Amino acid sequence: MTTSRETLLDDFSSMLSDAEDLLKRAGNESGERAKDLRAQVEAKLLAAKLRLQELQGEAVDRAKDAARVTDDYVHDNPWWAIGAAAAVGFVAGLLMNRR
Repeated sequence: MTTSRETLLDDFSSMLSDAEDLLKRAGNESGERAKDLRAQVEAKLLAAKLRLQELQGEAVDRAKDAARVTDDYVHDNPWWAIGAAAAVGFVAGLLMNRR
């Protein structure tokens, strides 16, 4: 998960750097060349937007799967889940009381 996060950050950093470079070059150009550079920037930004939407969908799917698994586990082991929740609450109360 960490490597995919790092790869994603590298990809977006590279994409933003490329878009920034293209925008700078477009500012120095005029006419047809400027239009081409702006079109390239728009394409890069669209690709980034689509990738983010894809990742958002994957994250939502993983969250739904985790919620479903948790719900099934709690239904299968209700007393263990209650005990675990009580223990976590007790420890949290102790930690808050120490301050």
